[in-house]
Amino acid sequence: MAALDERQLDPAIGLAGPDGSGPRETFRLFALKHGDCFVVADAHGDIQGQGDGLFVDDTRILSRYQLRIGDKEPSLLGASLSEDNILFTANSTNVPMPAPGGGMTLWGVIHIERTRILWQNRMYERVTLSNFGGSDIVVPLTLNFAADFRDMFEVRGSTRQLRGRTHEAQLSGDGVTLSYEGLDQVTRQATLSFSQAPDRLQGDRAVFNVNLPTRGGHVLYIEVGTERTATPSRVRFRAAAVRARLEMRTKRRRGASVYSSGRVFNDWLARAQADTALLTTELATGPYPYAGIPWFSTAFGRDGIISALQMMWLNPRLARGVLAFLATHQATETAPFSDAQPGKILHETRKGEMAVLRELPFGRYYGSVDTTPLYIYLASVYADRTGDMAFIDQLWPSLCAAAAWMEGAGDQNGDGFVDYQRAEESGLANQGWKDSFDSIQHADGSLPEGPIALVEVQGYVYAAYRGLARLATRRGEDAQAAYWQHRAEALRQAVETHFWMEDMGFYALALDGKGRPCRVRASNVGHLLFVGLPSPERAQRVADQLLAGAFHTGWGIRTLADTEVCFNPMSYHNGSVWPHDTAICAAGLARYGVRGGVVKLMSDTFEAAVRFGMRLPELFCGFPREQGETPIAYPVACVPQAWAAGSVFMLLQACLGIQVDGWRGEIHVNRPKLPIGIDQLTVRRLTVGEHTVDLFFQRMGGQVIASISDHEEGLVPLIVRS
Repeated sequence: MAALDERQLDPAIGLAGPDGSGPRETFRLFALKHGDCFVVADAHGDIQGQGDGLFVDDTRILSRYQLRIGDKEPSLLGASLSEDNILFTANSTNVPMPAPGGGMTLWGVIHIERTRILWQNRMYERVTLSNFGGSDIVVPLTLNFAADFRDMFEVRGSTRQLRGRTHEAQLSGDGVTLSYEGLDQVTRQATLSFSQAPDRLQGDRAVFNVNLPTRGGHVLYIEVGTERTATPSRVRFRAAAVRARLEMRTKRRRGASVYSSGRVFNDWLARAQADTALLTTELATGPYPYAGIPWFSTAFGRDGIISALQMMWLNPRLARGVLAFLATHQATETAPFSDAQPGKILHETRKGEMAVLRELPFGRYYGSVDTTPLYIYLASVYADRTGDMAFIDQLWPSLCAAAAWMEGAGDQNGDGFVDYQRAEESGLANQGWKDSFDSIQHADGSLPEGPIALVEVQGYVYAAYRGLARLATRRGEDAQAAYWQHRAEALRQAVETHFWMEDMGFYALALDGKGRPCRVRASNVGHLLFVGLPSPERAQRVADQLLAGAFHTGWGIRTLADTEVCFNPMSYHNGSVWPHDTAICAAGLARYGVRGGVVKLMSDTFEAAVRFGMRLPELFCGFPREQGETPIAYPVACVPQAWAAGSVFMLLQACLGIQVDGWRGEIHVNRPKLPIGIDQLTVRRLTVGEHTVDLFFQRMGGQVIASISDHEEGLVPLIVRS
């Protein structure tokens, strides 16, 4: 098949409905997830087959699921997710319909409530009908359904010349089984079962004639899963809901939590924490934050690392799970199809039919240039946060293998920079975090030839070498520590020499295969500030530009300055705003003391979150903020997205100036600031070694005062620098 760029498969491609309608807008959809199963539906609770559906292991096992009164869609009253992301509820009412004795049943007589949960590869739904009319009614309740068993990449727009065989629906008295035998010889199926036998059941619909007495009600339970189990019932629904809620409560209680004097700000914090918990999947190696729903509900190396860095100060256990998983799946051989080389860290993994058949390389794919140095950097930050040297010792062979890749195969043209060029046409053309096909360009808009050395990747490598040096020193390997420190300093000087553009007061986006700089101003440079590579004078010049109008929209930082040839505020990477990118840039500004800019970006992001219903999407359009207007959504962004949810915690850490020193068992607070409009903030159950403390921040006049809970005072020193 043709070259398949994972992110070039723009989510809008191929998602039109069978009637030719446009793609569905994911920011208006509702998602539930448990493990490797998730469901995306509209506010009615319906699945239309336009990028939504019920998915298990990267396969859509339910592509149509529509509740109708007769043949008419109910009138929507409202829809919501519970605060813990466990329950989806849709409320609707009937439109006028023929009455059994003649005439018409008025609008708004029947109330329909649909409540849905996911638990262990199974969707549970409760449909409650209530009659508020003055007479008895027979309600013709119809459920239309279908299963196309399409691979996630087909749903996203990839075409296949051959597919497997769809079997005829198997009907039983109170359910139906839909099945498909793939080209991989695996039979996948979807079973729909009902708490009562339908009055009419076909391979694509079930009809129930429900007798509703006046002021009476009726409840129907429905389950959809990969296998047939017991008959749906109230007991089964409640049991699944209880188990799902208990598991979510356990996940949300891991690590510290944050509360403030701002009610709406607290709503944002609670939603972000719940989204992080929702996307975190318990794997054999520990918790791992899946990237996002619907397109990236799987383990991504880069996304997992960034999410773990965002949450590190609050919940370092997440980083441990990410590190353990990535170490287990580190490449040990050279495989051009999957862009694997010994020592490289995983980019992503997939379980669908197309991945199994190697129709695409993403079953276990290593085509990212930044994940390997970020993996090392995460390990060093985890060690500094926890002092957990025993775990680092377990990882040490893996960390050394990753470092060997950076020094060897990671530098394809031998110029001293870590670069990328895909080994086969089926792989990703661009392999940094901006991995769409046109995200890296020269000033005239032309695409550079590889190998390409991205500016932020050199920063990650610099941070990785410095982290390795610190860890080697603690292991008593002084010679190795000196070597890695020397490598870090040599790289820093090389970046300052070859990437800096004095006339623009900025760093080049990248160097192409011939060493020519891509003289483009992009937000990637903010990541260079995040790791502390630039000199203070150059960092200030960069910071000034990131906070100026070419980048700063009023809602966050654009990925590309609006003066560049390729700027498009509606693009995926060339002018949009990504909350995680803004947060990393803010953390970089904080590192260089640009505190006012950090508070401003925190405020911008919060105000954007408010307008997105407290749930930041993966990205949104990079149009400038206008008085009285809202940020403009990117229609098919992932919602929720792990590193978008985690951005609030990275921004908050940058504001508060918190660092936990796991080696000394100390908390350091450097020139703390509170978000605009927040006068008090508490960090509860913050772990420092074996101790747990509460931190308090209070605005007093023009200062922010930090203090620690009395019951732990003296055990955990708090060192505040004003």
